[in-house]
Amino acid sequence: MIRESGATPSFLGYHGYPASICASINDRVVHGIPSTAEVLAPGDLVSIDCGAVLDGWHGDAAITFGVGALSDADEALSEATRESLQAGIAAMVVGNRLTDVAHAIETGTRAAELRYGRSFGIVAGYGGHGIGRQMHMDPFLPNEGAPGRGPLLAAGSVLAIEPMLTLGTTKTVVLDDKWTVTTADGSRAAHWEHTVAVTDDGPRILTLG
Repeated sequence: MIRESGATPSFLGYHGYPASICASINDRVVHGIPSTAEVLAPGDLVSIDCGAVLDGWHGDAAITFGVGALSDADEALSEATRESLQAGIAAMVVGNRLTDVAHAIETGTRAAELRYGRSFGIVAGYGGHGIGRQMHMDPFLPNEGAPGRGPLLAAGSVLAIEPMLTLGTTKTVVLDDKWTVTTADGSRAAHWEHTVAVTDDGPRILTLG
């Protein structure tokens, strides 16, 4: 599908990554390696992360969805992560600073906790990033933190915003394949992401189909 659109997969071969997408199921947070040997089952929670380069420019996006009906907890987890992403996107305006976006993501998560009546773990050590002629560029964008710090956002600034939440711990473990990141306590995780540009007219999502 990526190549049919005239783009090239960014992930394949990136630092040795062996696939064109990341497929992270249930307790896998991010960087899961897809496998034909694994059969999805009803109730599985699946996060797909995809990167592509078109005309020398990179884009990065992720969604989480269920196989059939999800439990109430898993549905709330995915929606809370998506809402946290939307909160971060809304902060991508001229004059804000980097951590205004981080703080907005965290605020979105806390608002979702109240809305859904449950707590969510903000995955430690992982977050968004600058993106453009390379897939991963400075600055690193945390998914929580105090506002008013870091570089100023100007028209043309572009960030990949990617909250990752769990139903339990904030801690993770990297599996023996050196890629797959799982929750340390086995709780389920969700991951949503868009590549977003700051414009004089407000945020512009670059990875909408």
